Amino acid sequence: MFLLKIINKFLMRRFFAGFFLVMLTVCGVIFAITFVERLPSNPTAIAALMDSWVRLLEYIPMFLPLAVFMGTLVAYYNLTRSSEAIIISSAGRSPYQSATPFLIGAFVIGIIAATIINPYSVNLSKKNISDYHLKMIDNSIWLRESSDAGFLTTHAQNMTMKNGNIVFNKVNLYIQDTNFKLVERVSSKEAVLSKNDIEVKNATVTDSEGLSKKEKNKHIATSLNPQTVLDRYLQPKQISFWELPSFIIKMNKIGAPIRGHLIQFWTLLFLPLTMIAMAVLGIAFSQTRQRRNYSFGVKFSIGILTCFVIYFIVNFFNALGATGALPPLLSIVAPQLIIIAGAGTFITSFDTI
Repeated sequence: MFLLKIINKFLMRRFFAGFFLVMLTVCGVIFAITFVERLPSNPTAIAALMDSWVRLLEYIPMFLPLAVFMGTLVAYYNLTRSSEAIIISSAGRSPYQSATPFLIGAFVIGIIAATIINPYSVNLSKKNISDYHLKMIDNSIWLRESSDAGFLTTHAQNMTMKNGNIVFNKVNLYIQDTNFKLVERVSSKEAVLSKNDIEVKNATVTDSEGLSKKEKNKHIATSLNPQTVLDRYLQPKQISFWELPSFIIKMNKIGAPIRGHLIQFWTLLFLPLTMIAMAVLGIAFSQTRQRRNYSFGVKFSIGILTCFVIYFIVNFFNALGATGALPPLLSIVAPQLIIIAGAGTFITSFDTI
């Protein structure tokens, strides 16, 4: 039992060493490229560094499964090259038993990514939210609300966040009564949505008769505030793992579509399973009985190509879930179970050869 604990700790250290080596390499390359790209659009190098850091955190979910797979390959390659894999096998450990520390390590990585890295990344990106996050199909922003007095529709070209308020640029506000008849149209270069109302600066107000007048500061009552706007129009990836359940319940109550948010929630919830699937796939690709001439380069290349194929398959299942062809939970879990079943079958058959 004591020997098994030592071997498990040793294998887990090797797994994390391989994983962090791959992560540092990939993150370093992405961070450097992003920094060079963002440097001209930021006033200082420090601002560009912070912007690049936020972008890097957004990219992590994309290459994290690949990093687990590559880290597993690197760890097994080092074990094989140093003949440590042969020693472990001679101690009576089957490939399945040797894989246990790798699977535990992948599971831990998935939990940390979903519960810590994702909320941290989302909180950082929310501070830099821009008009891109709210724009609709026609590349502009539309907000609509109803009340007992009628309807208020806001149309803007872009927006920015300033001191906790939303500033709309090139904005038109259409005020209608309960019969959808236009009461007023308010146009301006700038309007500020605060917690209390919408303040339109240097507004041009046109009534139902087509007569226009200028108003320096026009205040329009609204039930919207910056937080409700962001809550209504934030994309699924802009909401943290911990906030998604309550957000989905709230969106469901107002009749907003929640399928995309459900897919994002199930994706994060089963992220540990995804990491386990990639680790199992890496272990399957690493199986060999050669002490020398271990074709790491060939297996590594084939493994990377396989990962890209799996990436497209997973996105295909996600698309089926987003369109309603598959239940959201099934569209997330099915690809991972297929990978684990296929790779696990190969490992088991290799062990019995």
